[in-house]
Amino acid sequence: MSLLCQFPMSQLLKNMSLATIPSEALNRLKDGTVLVLWGAGSSPEDVQRFSQELSAQKCSRIIVEHFERLILSNHPNSIFDVVLSNVFEPHTAEHSFELLSEIVRIMKTNGFIFGKEKSDRISADLKLAGFCNIIVEPSENSFSAQTPNFEVGSSSRLAFAKPTVWSLSDNLVDDQIELINEDDLLDENDLKKPEAETLRVCGTTGKRKACKDCSCGLAEELEAGQPVKPTTKSATSSCGSCYLGDAFRCASCPYLGMPAFKPGEKIQLSERQLNPDL
Repeated sequence: MSLLCQFPMSQLLKNMSLATIPSEALNRLKDGTVLVLWGAGSSPEDVQRFSQELSAQKCSRIIVEHFERLILSNHPNSIFDVVLSNVFEPHTAEHSFELLSEIVRIMKTNGFIFGKEKSDRISADLKLAGFCNIIVEPSENSFSAQTPNFEVGSSSRLAFAKPTVWSLSDNLVDDQIELINEDDLLDENDLKKPEAETLRVCGTTGKRKACKDCSCGLAEELEAGQPVKPTTKSATSSCGSCYLGDAFRCASCPYLGMPAFKPGEKIQLSERQLNPDL
């Protein structure tokens, strides 16, 4: 069951119980709201005596709470300045993550907590719960920490700068804009019409790079560094039907793949066309 104690102001008392409390916590007791947490195995007389000693520190309010009743008590948010936890022998209580999360909820901003804990996970649990400025003393099985300087669950609007947008004035017309003459960007070499031979590509690779068994003359052209005009030969029809189109041509016809032409018209074929792939 929860025990609520409020004592009148009195003169400061010095004893071994208060001597174990850090000076930073003692400096916050005056006019502050203090929460004392105790657990199983602690003597109620020790808890009562310690509360009387705290009242001499001119605390505005002292609340004594058992660990098992803290979450059930449903305290309002941000009401405690100092929390003294598990400071009584035999220090058997454990500060679970759920318990620390509840403590940080009911503490004020920049609040201070001091406690006793034998667990090695206390530092990690304090960080996960939201505490900062954590100090752990393994030799004394004690720890202290502070709550951040903002309320739990608070939010703040982020002020993002508006993006810069470039725009032209509506009063600015095209006649007032000085443009660069695009012809000035070209030199004499750019105006020359390239020769057709320099634009040839390999029929196999599709690039201006000769294949391994080049027969179109591109390999010789690249080696010489000069365009090589392909040699052409005249072809004569043996069947007399080549001019009609592919439907009337045989499989080895040199005109295969070419459009129909008039009878007697001279057709020039390249050497590659005259050497069909077998």
